[in-house]
Amino acid sequence: MPAVYGARLTTFEDSEKESEYGYVRKVSGPVVVADGMAGAAMYELVRVGHDNLIGEIIRLEGDSATIQVYEETAGLMVNDPVLRTRKPLSVELGPGILGNIFDGIQRPLKTFAKRSGDVYIPRGVSVPALDKDILWEFQPKKIGEGDHLTGGDLYATVFENSLMEHRVALPPDAMGKVTYVAPPGQYSLKDTVLELEFQGQKKKFTMLQTWPVRTPRPVASKLAADTPLLTGQRVLDALFPSVLGGTCAIPGAFGCGKTVISQALSKYSNSDTVVYVGCGERGNEMAEVLMDFPQLTMTLPDGREESVMKRTTLVANTSNMPVAAREASIYTGITIAEYFRDMGYNVSMMADSTSRWAEALREISGRLAEMPADSGYPAYLAARLASFYERAGKVKCLGGPERNDSVTIVGAVSPPGGDFSDPVTSATLSIVQVFWGLDKKLAQRKHFPSVNWLISYSKYSTALESFYDQFDPDFINIRTKAREVLQREDDLNEIVQLVGKDALAEGDKITLETAKLLREDYLAQNAFTPYDKFCPFYKSVWMMRNIIHYFNLANQAVERAAGMDGQKISYSLIKHRLGDLFYRLVSQKFEDPAEGEEALVAKFKKLHEDLTSGFRALEDETR
Repeated sequence: MPAVYGARLTTFEDSEKESEYGYVRKVSGPVVVADGMAGAAMYELVRVGHDNLIGEIIRLEGDSATIQVYEETAGLMVNDPVLRTRKPLSVELGPGILGNIFDGIQRPLKTFAKRSGDVYIPRGVSVPALDKDILWEFQPKKIGEGDHLTGGDLYATVFENSLMEHRVALPPDAMGKVTYVAPPGQYSLKDTVLELEFQGQKKKFTMLQTWPVRTPRPVASKLAADTPLLTGQRVLDALFPSVLGGTCAIPGAFGCGKTVISQALSKYSNSDTVVYVGCGERGNEMAEVLMDFPQLTMTLPDGREESVMKRTTLVANTSNMPVAAREASIYTGITIAEYFRDMGYNVSMMADSTSRWAEALREISGRLAEMPADSGYPAYLAARLASFYERAGKVKCLGGPERNDSVTIVGAVSPPGGDFSDPVTSATLSIVQVFWGLDKKLAQRKHFPSVNWLISYSKYSTALESFYDQFDPDFINIRTKAREVLQREDDLNEIVQLVGKDALAEGDKITLETAKLLREDYLAQNAFTPYDKFCPFYKSVWMMRNIIHYFNLANQAVERAAGMDGQKISYSLIKHRLGDLFYRLVSQKFEDPAEGEEALVAKFKKLHEDLTSGFRALEDETR
């Protein structure tokens, strides 16, 4: 024995190396307790077992650490080693994110598929999130040696694809005097493109940054949002608008169309780029997104057709993946969104669905033997949800040139059985400003998007008044009238069930017919047709204007004729004599936006004038 070991004494370095390892004491599903972890930090990344499974420390007591493992823990044994990495769970940010698909901890799924040739992700495999060997076209801004840069300054652009320009920014915590900037050319993510000197120390930078996912990226200041998020869905844009930098919740039971609304937002909204997080939903839905998005095109202002995938990043963490990684996937998605915001883009992030994320929190909380609150969810559920939604907003970004951009969060919520008193839904509604409540009964009637106009709300209506006044001064009054008509219809429905439609006053008959027009031909929209999959805002406004104009004219005609001795104007007479105009009102939605704004507005104006002259002629005849 001495011959083998006596040649070399144990040194301080050996004991230091030894302390980098802890050992497994207990395994409970995705939660592992390890001892010998003195000196570890909260949310530090660790490698568990001989398979090097990725995990994150979520609790520290003495020298034992509780770890949530982001991979399947089957086969772990007591006394298996736990390696500390001394860094938090971070994402890689740089050229190559767009058009890619990652799992919840930013492992590139395409690379896994190529390397393993299997449909399942092998355990313990570590693959860099971004390919370090691809060469990117680097174009520095007009900066030279001796110039001063601070955190957030944009110092170069990289051609990422024909739709998006990647703007390379200095990391928020860096500053200094430029001592080297790479000339224009092709560089990989490993190449140094910038060197700064600060207080006598030089630091080299590549186009790649890493950022801890649980830390919000710093901003200069928060701003009030005043630009609408135009989704292309009439019911959302006209009645319940959100803003760029807003927070929205879409709660609804199964089969109500949450995913279709989320995907429509990804495809057609006026955001510059989209981060779509599939968090604990069915794997088929992510497969559907992967099949649909590359084929979908969007028309740019200059007439070019480009694939929607070029502005989209997908984070897939479906229900058959490990539970713990669901929590990480939300943070991964929002950090990527903040990175694009800091470049100077308006970003939308879709989280589908936050309920599954909350269920992951519940499972891990249960494993940790924490005191459960309502329905078994942890007591800190509302705080976790709030800390996620608070990362949305319109901000003034750090550094120069000055840019004011936003992250909009749209979270789908899947309450069991469509029960909106569920803890996740009620906690979400106390945080978000826009509530698009989906209704199972509307979905069963095949009314899509199945947004219930009686329970949904938006708190951004006043913030957007200046935008609406500029766009169309009459719009706010028209929208108020439309809401009144829909509300009045709901009140009248009970009376109709008791006494029938014929017993109603003529004005109430007009209200019911107008509400039916609004419901079936305005609020309902077919996402699978070329003319109705996307509705520009000008078309939404004109359609609503003409329907409310019809309502006002019909009411006026009935009221004026009521006091005269001649023939009374009843609603059945209006419907009979002006049937062709009514048909044209119904057919407004079939106008294709591809014809161009001028052509469509001319048609809508013509209908508006024809309605006025039609009712005038009817009144003249009956005098």
